[in-house]
Amino acid sequence: MALNLRVMAPNRIVWNSEAQEIILSTNSGQIGILPNHAPLLTALDIGIIKIRVESQWISMALMGGFAMIDNNQMTILVNEAEKASDIDFQEAQTSFQVAQNSLSQATGRKQIIEANLAFKRAKARLEAVSAKSS
Repeated sequence: MALNLRVMAPNRIVWNSEAQEIILSTNSGQIGILPNHAPLLTALDIGIIKIRVESQWISMALMGGFAMIDNNQMTILVNEAEKASDIDFQEAQTSFQVAQNSLSQATGRKQIIEANLAFKRAKARLEAVSAKSS
């Protein structure tokens, strides 16, 4: 038995296929989803999703959104998503370091909030591409 998973961003369908297992980053921590999961609606944090198809794990960076599961149908609506296979490791690592430096140098409430969001996005991209190689 499998889950039907659809990941949608505002401008495209990022993923539309079956999966055997899904691990999501929610606002309250990571959750695992298996077939016949109880109905659920949850907010997603900026982070990664891991999707198991057969015996292979696929990672994606998700930039916040919502997930709904019901009757082995899972729909994820996100602000932005990027498959690990589409992320350049060197670029992701450089972006992470720049975001980390910006966060440590941020002053003022607005600048700190913006730097923190940029840091979380860069961290999610780096985690997704790092998970691809492990």
